[in-house]
Amino acid sequence: MNKHPGIIGTKLGTTQLFLEDGTMVSCTVIQGGCRVVGKRTQDRDGYDALILGIGERKAKHTTKALRTSFEKVGQKPPRVVREMRTSAEHAAGFEIGQDVKLEEIFEEGQLVDVQSQSKGRGFTGVVRRYNMAGATSSHGAHEWTRHGGSIGTTTTPGRVLKGKKMPGQHGNKTKSVLNQRVVKIIPEKQLLLIDGTVPGAPSAIVRVCGAVKKSGGRPKK
Repeated sequence: MNKHPGIIGTKLGTTQLFLEDGTMVSCTVIQGGCRVVGKRTQDRDGYDALILGIGERKAKHTTKALRTSFEKVGQKPPRVVREMRTSAEHAAGFEIGQDVKLEEIFEEGQLVDVQSQSKGRGFTGVVRRYNMAGATSSHGAHEWTRHGGSIGTTTTPGRVLKGKKMPGQHGNKTKSVLNQRVVKIIPEKQLLLIDGTVPGAPSAIVRVCGAVKKSGGRPKK
């Protein structure tokens, strides 16, 4: 489990950034601005975590139980709530209601893990879902150009094996991209520029934490 410090933000889109040596880097822009709306402690809950919220929830979309729970800690119900597991020392450095600044969590050149909900593409065929080649479109082929081919296995075992790649729901799943590099941080606008692409459509909620496999270190040059 990733317990490195992190934030939740909103994906704004992609852009290009030119480095000092003239190299062009394709980046994904993440808008920060989350705040601490609650805590989990080892004594009370059995683990340490920060509950982060972003945006504000409309009153008509807020249940009385949810509204009351945030009123007890003096907070307005956020639009999105995520729980971030962390160390007790890191959690102790934040108070409920405090904004989480990007420059306090990340630094340029750091490696991070990014998690978000991928774009939903509905029910798709095997060509789009699994990048299959399909069949030939000549020599008498008819209505089979985007099919996946045979799915059977003759007499033994005489059935379709489990896990066979077939048409179905594509996208709309939680996806993680590991070891992405932080290219630039813009503190005054709370923008985080991450090298490469990030799952999800624009305005998707993104979770960004220090890289767990490389301990959030800097990449080798």
